Amino acid sequence: MAARSLWAVQRLQRLLASGAVSQSRGWSHPFSTATQRTAGEDCSSEDPPDGLGPSLAEQTLRLKAVKLEKEVQDLTLRYQRAIADCENIRRRTQRCVEDAKIFGIQSFCKDLVEVADILEKTAKCFSEGAEPEDHKLALEKVFQGLSLLEAKLKSVFTKHGLEKMTPIGDKYDPHQHELICHMPAGVGVQPGTVALVRQDGYKLHGRTIRLAQVEVAVESQRRL
Repeated sequence: MAARSLWAVQRLQRLLASGAVSQSRGWSHPFSTATQRTAGEDCSSEDPPDGLGPSLAEQTLRLKAVKLEKEVQDLTLRYQRAIADCENIRRRTQRCVEDAKIFGIQSFCKDLVEVADILEKTAKCFSEGAEPEDHKLALEKVFQGLSLLEAKLKSVFTKHGLEKMTPIGDKYDPHQHELICHMPAGVGVQPGTVALVRQDGYKLHGRTIRLAQVEVAVESQRRL
């Protein structure tokens, strides 16, 4: 019993001695209540509140969403306007093309009306009530009318770029001439050239609109 008491006293003395040494060296127990309280206060003072971060992020996302929605609405409106403008242009262009097809020859037809007036006046010279002695005078008027008609037609053709081809002596061209037959080449006529025109051909602004029906000269075969 005495031995156990002595062992307890010696152990208590050793613990007290070790605590005094720690205090003299400035050591503090790492798990003391004061140290834990100070560390907790420091952490709480540096960390932001839990509810502040998510609210700012949510507001930022909402602002971005509103901005993107406005941009989408603006682009959609522009797209719809562009489609409407394209449709209007297409309809306007189609209308212009149709008008050009209908009224493109308006000027030409107006000039032809004058030719029709000359023909009508010329035809009146041969009315059924004309006397036989008036036939000679009527023929003279018809001749004058036909001459005037021919001059007027040439004027109208020239005005609108319609040109009559004169291919006699030219080399045969299948793009401008329609070959009817061949004929022996005569004096001064080269083989392969146009010797005779059966029907006149015409060009409109340099483009052939009717081929000229022609006869082409070829070398005559010599008899043995």
